[in-house]
Amino acid sequence: MLFFDGVCNLCNGAVQFVIEHDPEGRIRFASLQSDVGRAVLDSVGLPDDELETVVLVEGTRAYTKSAAAIRVCELLGGVYRAASVGWLLPRRLRDWLYTVVAERRYEWFGRKEQCMVPTPELRERFVE
Repeated sequence: MLFFDGVCNLCNGAVQFVIEHDPEGRIRFASLQSDVGRAVLDSVGLPDDELETVVLVEGTRAYTKSAAAIRVCELLGGVYRAASVGWLLPRRLRDWLYTVVAERRYEWFGRKEQCMVPTPELRERFVE
């Protein structure tokens, strides 16, 4: 399950990208701000307040920051698996680049007043 900042335009755009490139619907979504988001983050030992990252949870394993982005690309398959080369970069460098964008995401991409509301066709991919 992919947890994202529900009011961030960049994050919402990333979710739309994943939806478009995951036609089988393997990746499900929830906002970090949701009750399920807070509960799952707690279950994998991550703080649920001021988390400045997307979080991908597979079973008991949680990926954050650049690791989450790379792993999502791997799950999408096809040409997106090429992002796997990102694992060759030191995590500190990958996460620094991720943080630069994350800290400026509202300034660069804007912010919504409320979390994204999925269309009826996509509702089954979102966990509330």
